[in-house]
Amino acid sequence: MRSNTLKRTAAKSRAVVLFGPTAVGKTKLTEALFSSCSEIINADSVQVYRGLDIGSAKPDAALRALIPHHLLDIRDPWEQYTAGDFVRDAMALIPEIEKRGRIPLVTGGTGYYIRQLVYGQSEAPAADPSIRSAVASEIADKGLDWAYAELERVDPLSHARISANDAYRISRALEVQRQTGRPLSSFRVPSAIRDDVDFVLICLVRDRGELDRRIVERVEGMFRIGHYDELRRLFSMGACRSWPAMNAIGYREALDARDSGEASVRILKEDIIRATRQYAKRQMTFFRSFSQCGFFHPDDIDAIRSYLALNGVCID
Repeated sequence: MRSNTLKRTAAKSRAVVLFGPTAVGKTKLTEALFSSCSEIINADSVQVYRGLDIGSAKPDAALRALIPHHLLDIRDPWEQYTAGDFVRDAMALIPEIEKRGRIPLVTGGTGYYIRQLVYGQSEAPAADPSIRSAVASEIADKGLDWAYAELERVDPLSHARISANDAYRISRALEVQRQTGRPLSSFRVPSAIRDDVDFVLICLVRDRGELDRRIVERVEGMFRIGHYDELRRLFSMGACRSWPAMNAIGYREALDARDSGEASVRILKEDIIRATRQYAKRQMTFFRSFSQCGFFHPDDIDAIRSYLALNGVCID
């Protein structure tokens, strides 16, 4: 008995990481395979925010009652939540969930959350609050377009990797360059999966046309169940571009529409669909760089179940 106890104590934690582009079908698969055996660690950078429910496709009350969820609704939309925060919180949750006899299931579509959890964090230094504040003030004064152009000047590699609308990552790259005198892209990012946790990686994929149709259906559904009212409520609370949550797709397009005076639902839908399609394409390019990962169509449940069993995860 003693030797068995020691063996369990010495064993590494194991977690399943289920990810894929927006609208691929992560939620449906989660309910089909993991509803009786897991607890979910949210890896969606928008779902951490209170009040951003419809545009982020946050799990509904029924699913949250069926499967315990963690890292949902943990920040107000004007507060920052970084990839480093996520890694810290997820690593604390994994052994806690295992102690309850459940499978830790990390799931979402935010690639940088997932990559830093699975591969380890960049060697870039932690943020300096004074430099962060100075960069934020400069961006508020000169605009995000200026910041993106400045990033191209000081760190062309990061500029090529970061979307022009990604205010947090643009700001972070400028902060690192000013803090260290080196571009963010010069700091080593681990390429091998960390060895202190046994991560089982599953990426869901669909062909481009199929995913595009589902994105349109997703956005139409958002407005059908009240996304426009959600946006109006956020604006009544004072939502603006300085709120980190409002840089997310589905929300920043509303800010653009408000500022331009063109706030029709039809045009807003079109803008969100276009931005989501572009984002899904970037997500898949990023996810395909992951090593030791199984790629599956969401409907191929038997193959996913077999892959999990092969990697020591029993979901029956």
